[in-house]
Amino acid sequence: MPEWLVLTLAMLAAGVVVVIITVVRHRRASDDEDITETPDVIEYMTMWIGVVYAIVLGLAIAGVWEARSAAQDHVQAEAVALHEITERVRVYPPDVRDRIREDVNAYVGHVVTTEWKVMADDGEVTERGTELLDRVRADVTDYEPKSDFEAQAYQPLVDQVTAADQARIARSESTGATMPGVVWFGLVTGGVVTVGMVFALQIRRTARELILAGLFSALIAFLLFLIWDFDAPFSRGVAASTDPFLNLFPGAKD
Repeated sequence: MPEWLVLTLAMLAAGVVVVIITVVRHRRASDDEDITETPDVIEYMTMWIGVVYAIVLGLAIAGVWEARSAAQDHVQAEAVALHEITERVRVYPPDVRDRIREDVNAYVGHVVTTEWKVMADDGEVTERGTELLDRVRADVTDYEPKSDFEAQAYQPLVDQVTAADQARIARSESTGATMPGVVWFGLVTGGVVTVGMVFALQIRRTARELILAGLFSALIAFLLFLIWDFDAPFSRGVAASTDPFLNLFPGAKD
């Protein structure tokens, strides 16, 4: 099911539930109930519950967005390091240079065509990707420079391999969800309490109040969905992309 459809259904369901509860509550209310009298303490509590929950939602959204941005930065760093390797090896003999470039291209091709899907589905990187990067490392570190010019390029190449490996490890650690289960419990429970406080204000069954209550609950559902969507940087709607690899290695998907 498309995520936009899940979001739409969740928002509609939240609004419908609020409207149904309001109508049922109105029908079961006693005839002498005075809906204009709401204790000041309830209004005060409702206000502060809303404020606190808004702060928590804002922090949660900022946290998952930062994690998503960090995951994309890891991808960018890895792609740049690999591209630097392919450029810096031009000082090496043609056979060594071509072998290193071929192994880098093989690794990038595996990442964008195979490993990316595995990360989205299983939340982990592949052993094959690790093997291909190890082959690149062996190509670079096992070569013995034959001149001072090659020797000057050797250490920077080793550093770029290390940078690519570190970025890959960081990318691997970013594949899973970033929000702990206890935080999700707090977010969902807080949403239920916040929406539930609407009924403490004794809203009437007028079109204006029902629409506002429905929109408020739909907004809560949207924000929770937004957090869930950002929570897995490589597997959901607004996910980190392979663009850094494809921009530097245009033929990676061929």
